[in-house]
Amino acid sequence: AKRVAVLGIKTEAQASQPAFFVPEYLQSVGVDIVPVPVYYPEVKEILGKPVVRDLRQIQGHIDILDVFRRPADLPGHLDDIVALRPDCVWLQSGISHPEFEERLAAAGIKVVPSRCLKVDRAAAG
Repeated sequence: AKRVAVLGIKTEAQASQPAFFVPEYLQSVGVDIVPVPVYYPEVKEILGKPVVRDLRQIQGHIDILDVFRRPADLPGHLDDIVALRPDCVWLQSGISHPEFEERLAAAGIKVVPSRCLKVDRAAAG
């Protein structure tokens, strides 16, 4: 993947949390990160990149949408994700929602539930 949008990314102030250090790692290995924080309305930039507040505002193709949201919050993002049309939606470790995943798959979007993108990327070399 060359371009990854991170829904639910945290800020540098939360650098010890996976929602920050996973995208930080991806960026360190050459992945273009598009930060999409859910909170932190005052933050304008994360990892040196301008934040996007709405998935529908992302310009250009997204290879992977990496999601750091609670399962109960996922259905609220469904329509925006389908409109974005990423190649893959990656639900980080511990995140799964079968109905949400089925609806994305029905829209032709690959889904990877409950896996860490940092671990899998590092293992792939």
